[in-house]
Amino acid sequence: MARHLPKAHATELAAPVKQRLRAVAGYFADTEAADADRLMHDRLRLGIMSALSVNASMSFAELKELLKASDGNLSTHARKLEDAGYIACRKKFAARVPKTEYSLTTQGKRVFARHLEHMEALIHAAKGT
Repeated sequence: MARHLPKAHATELAAPVKQRLRAVAGYFADTEAADADRLMHDRLRLGIMSALSVNASMSFAELKELLKASDGNLSTHARKLEDAGYIACRKKFAARVPKTEYSLTTQGKRVFARHLEHMEALIHAAKGT
């Protein structure tokens, strides 16, 4: 059952929320951030970025197992991040077996850090902290 607040009290609560949300408004006006945000909203791409942010590099097989992804799905999403310049892909051979390694680029690190800052700001704004 919803609890109704007196009008004066409801208005008092709304003002601080607007102030907190204004703190993250700059992110929405930043076109690079908006493009990165759209690109990283996919669960698998966000997983790739997250995994690579805490590991210097990871192989295709490691990412596939960690993210429980199919070859085709992981390959497609990794390519989108690579095309955006967020991750680097290096192919090499180990005992005549091809091995694909991924790592975050400098741009990828910067964009992902900005994305995390934005998410943290939204969480704080929503919680009122």
